Amino acid sequence: MRVLLAGALAGGCGAALPEPPPPHVRPTRRIPPAPVQAAAQGGTTDGFVALAPPGNERVGIRAGSFTMGSTSPEVIDAIRTCSGEPLGDMEFCEEKLEFANELSAHEVYLSAFWIDRTEVTVAQYRTCSGAGVCPELPYASGGTRFDVPDFPAVMVSWPDARRFCAWVGGGLPTEAQWERAARGARGNRYPWGNVYNPFLANHGRLAWDDLDDSDGYLEMAPVGSFLDGATADGIVDLAGNVEEWVADFYAPSYEEASVMDPKGPSSGDERVLRGGSYAHQRAGLRSSARGHALPDERRSYRGFRCAYDSG
Repeated sequence: MRVLLAGALAGGCGAALPEPPPPHVRPTRRIPPAPVQAAAQGGTTDGFVALAPPGNERVGIRAGSFTMGSTSPEVIDAIRTCSGEPLGDMEFCEEKLEFANELSAHEVYLSAFWIDRTEVTVAQYRTCSGAGVCPELPYASGGTRFDVPDFPAVMVSWPDARRFCAWVGGGLPTEAQWERAARGARGNRYPWGNVYNPFLANHGRLAWDDLDDSDGYLEMAPVGSFLDGATADGIVDLAGNVEEWVADFYAPSYEEASVMDPKGPSSGDERVLRGGSYAHQRAGLRSSARGHALPDERRSYRGFRCAYDSG
């Protein structure tokens, strides 16, 4: 991969796309009560929202195909974007941040599914722990500042997240479902579109201090604080705030063949993470960016949302 990227860089392939100055928007609005919307008639890309117990709203994604992963020029562009960070350089971004794990771009067909509009909140998670199904959030061990009802539930392990989603009648989204939700019908680079805007997500930076309050929050934000960063389907916080567990085992690349409803490798040591967080730099907030961790790891910048079969 290093030879491939170096050769493409030398030849000028995949030059970074020009990005105009972002609009002066600092959205900090909260999610208002959402009306129930009927599904629109038409193609396979329409989304619809409905209320669903025990309190989280769900967005419906119709069946259809999309391109998952990144091409070599897109990976090179991500490395260049990363190298523009305060501590970024080409070698570090190429070798340490694993953007090559987004290869290869391939066609995926997904059956219809539902996904939570927001990350699961502390209040929602506590309905599960209060019922004796989920373990308590370990905030008393030094994370009490994250113990806020409308913050995303963090310091959850992969088994904790899976247990909660099963309790509400769903499961963790597959990696393909998560990426389709983030890309939208048009295959956007970021959930809101193809041009980065630092005021549309709760992000960090690649620096000695990886926190960045220029978006209005130094650390975590309440869910739905960046409504203008939503997808066209109305799904929020798919970039930044907290990175999210998904169902799949991690593999360092994709198969190039077209697939239907993929579920990832059948085994592995680590699980996939998606979306980046308040401590991640902008290249890590792209819809195709991938992370990975051991399933029992707990982090203050890591949460989840659930997905559901359409039936």
